[in-house]
Amino acid sequence: MADTSLINAVYNNYLTVYSPRNAVSKPNKTQSNKSDARGIYNSIVKLNKESPLYILDTSKEAQNFAINIKEGARNFHNTVASLGGMEDDSLLHNKVAYSSDNASVNAKYIGSSTHSEDVPSYEVEIQSLAQPQTNLGYYLPADGHALKPNTYSFDIAINDLNYEFQYTVSEGDTNKDIQERLARLVTNANIGLKANVLDDGTGNSALQLQSNSIGLSDGKDFIFNVSDDKTSKTAGSIKAFGIGDITTAASNAQFTVNGHEHTTLSNHFTLEKKYELELLAPTAEDSPVTIGLKNDTESLTENLNLLIGSYNNFLKSAAEYIESQPNSKRLLHEMKSVASFHSNSLEPLGLSLQSDGSIALDDSLLSQTVADDNISELYSSVKDFTTSMLRKTTQVSINPMDYVNRKIVAYKNPGHNYANPYITSAYTGMMFNSYC
Repeated sequence: MADTSLINAVYNNYLTVYSPRNAVSKPNKTQSNKSDARGIYNSIVKLNKESPLYILDTSKEAQNFAINIKEGARNFHNTVASLGGMEDDSLLHNKVAYSSDNASVNAKYIGSSTHSEDVPSYEVEIQSLAQPQTNLGYYLPADGHALKPNTYSFDIAINDLNYEFQYTVSEGDTNKDIQERLARLVTNANIGLKANVLDDGTGNSALQLQSNSIGLSDGKDFIFNVSDDKTSKTAGSIKAFGIGDITTAASNAQFTVNGHEHTTLSNHFTLEKKYELELLAPTAEDSPVTIGLKNDTESLTENLNLLIGSYNNFLKSAAEYIESQPNSKRLLHEMKSVASFHSNSLEPLGLSLQSDGSIALDDSLLSQTVADDNISELYSSVKDFTTSMLRKTTQVSINPMDYVNRKIVAYKNPGHNYANPYITSAYTGMMFNSYC
């Protein structure tokens, strides 16, 4: 069963920038535009105008169920969009990159879906990865007392800003007590550092500080600096715990592409506006990794696996609540009915409907379909199936409360309906309820 902390995770995810700090900046195919937002708004207004008033089940189980199926529907929608399904005749036409060594380099094709014959392959050798800065303090007896009771402070300079950290040492506080307190203090400050306490297995512990960012800009000697020579409270933290010295300096990624040397601050970057690469591990000498495009059959198979996998994951997330949420059975039945309508046209392509509503993909039969030059039939059948599923998952995404246990309180007065925000705000209210 899903963890009840999912509600908080979803809420926090909505407030977080989706791409990581070092990610490549490019248009997101899954982002909504004003027209999409207007359509969703109009659908919600119409839904609320015609909906009766309900008493909803607001238990944690119901909240998790509503959020799970809404996010599952959104994930399916985003998968279809990433595969080109939001544009006419583009579904499954995405080209797929390959890496001859996925343990060293992960590759993703970000170029156009057309003119793939003009996309070259590359040979990449990695000498070293971009690394964060690490300051590892002294290993001290965990139950020792390196500092006397007092109020101490130290300063951390990072990103051209200075932060002072103050803490109090009380009678009886051990080295590990203070190290753990400082680790929480630094990490929870969210200044771009993470801290933790390491044990050497012999009763000694050390405080470690590490930067969240990697690489080192030109003209910079460090990412962060720790000192207490000009701090406002009692000095002594640096001398006692040894966190002022850099033990592992930040470094940039060193690699070659087709024999030409390159350096980047990040292990995640674009190559010639064609590939998005993520460096994972240094390569052996004279053992370059080949980056290129898979052939059309391999790309089609991978894209279709992503599409069917996303559909199956949506069903799986809804099926987790069969025992606690009776209406999940209705949702599963509706999804299976939509898939059954298209099963006859999908089976010859290697897509078979299972008893639980999921779909299995036979790669060998799919390859035979492509080899027999039935590619147009495949695209047409899958497009029809996807369009029907998008329509259904959009309805689930707009109104997940339709599948939560509820009792009708009153019907609207026919002919005098008005747009009541109750249904939509109920979902939002449940998600924010734990923050109040």
